[in-house]
Amino acid sequence: MNINICSSHIKNFFCQFLSSAWQFSILRIVLSVCLIFLSSCQGQVEKNDGVINLTLWQSINPPANRDVFQKLVDKFNQTHTDIKVKSIYAEGLPKVLTAVVGNVPPDILSFSPQTTGQFVELGAILPLEDWLEKLPLKSEIIPNLLEESRLNGHIWSIPLYTSNIGIFYRPKLFQAAGITETPKTWEELRQVAKKLTIDRNGDNRPEQYGMLLPLGKGEWTVFSWFPFLLSAGGEVVTNNHPNLMNQGAISALQFWQDLMKDGSATLSAPERGYEEDAFIAERVAMQITGPWTYIMKSNVDYKVFPIPASVERATVTGTGILHVMKTTPGREQAALKFLEYVLSEEFQKEWSIGTGFLPVNIKAAQSEAFKQFISKKPVLKVFMEQMSVAHPRPILAGYSRLSDSLGRAIEATLLGESPEKALKTAQERLETIWESK
Repeated sequence: MNINICSSHIKNFFCQFLSSAWQFSILRIVLSVCLIFLSSCQGQVEKNDGVINLTLWQSINPPANRDVFQKLVDKFNQTHTDIKVKSIYAEGLPKVLTAVVGNVPPDILSFSPQTTGQFVELGAILPLEDWLEKLPLKSEIIPNLLEESRLNGHIWSIPLYTSNIGIFYRPKLFQAAGITETPKTWEELRQVAKKLTIDRNGDNRPEQYGMLLPLGKGEWTVFSWFPFLLSAGGEVVTNNHPNLMNQGAISALQFWQDLMKDGSATLSAPERGYEEDAFIAERVAMQITGPWTYIMKSNVDYKVFPIPASVERATVTGTGILHVMKTTPGREQAALKFLEYVLSEEFQKEWSIGTGFLPVNIKAAQSEAFKQFISKKPVLKVFMEQMSVAHPRPILAGYSRLSDSLGRAIEATLLGESPEKALKTAQERLETIWESK
């Protein structure tokens, strides 16, 4: 590998985190040791005795889902005598980037769509549109899922699984408050949240709130807010450039702030908006989350309704993807065979029934086996029905910076700052970053 290219990639990514030459020197030493170790492993994936051995890095959680995935990988290996895929749990972006700049990447990578832009900038992943156009299975993929794979006119990944966000609620608490219909608009949601907020002892500190909102600057906060942005017809990116000062974004932030001003929403602990303790303990009656939630495994009463509409019905996708890393033509073609298997009805049916994620293959979703599965978990029907109005977060290269600025704006608004001021500050911060790129 060209050492100058490698050094350039390392510096471009890590300099934003390191403030001194001493820290950077230490990092270079650590990376050098890592690259030596990774290089020693490279020979394990070359062709041997007519079999192409591929490595697949994934960070699938919880462990029970990894077990389902491993069984499916084993099934592929049993039916493909010329290809063997080894699935390895490898969590964390730094490890992947170290392997990429060291020219020892895995053959297949399971990761978040929002890192796609970063891998494209590094030239690390294979564009898939030519292969996908010739694939008969393409017509079986839920169409809007490919939105989450597109960047700069290319398709860079395939969906491994999908899901989206809805609002879980406690039917018992709705009944006690005299609420007979779930809200379908923002105004109805606001009124329902007020009715569900109860101060039993009159100390102005309700024992029960209508809704939990996530406090924090992290991605969970941004992810939870995105359905409201989309429902308001808002956006955060125009022509690959941050665009936060639009009416949809302002309206979505204003709605969350209105819930706080009404006193009908409470904030999670910082960066813990995904926790369900308050919902399970009946301290909140509604929570924004998806079908992966522990609530579905608990013994409490619960149901789900779709994200209420403002301008239009909308929600955000929570999708896991697979990249083919740039290696050699033979290994890339072998990796594509595995991706074809992942998109198949057989894989998607078994994976979805085993994990609770939604299938990305239309035939799998329409299969008798999956229909029987969701008949036992009827809340999944809500998420299936929302797929037609589900849209992704951006996948541009600077998404992590965009998300951080958005998270700061959301948090500031929940704590009392005006949406316009919070978004203006975030936009100005992003303009400075984008100009310096």
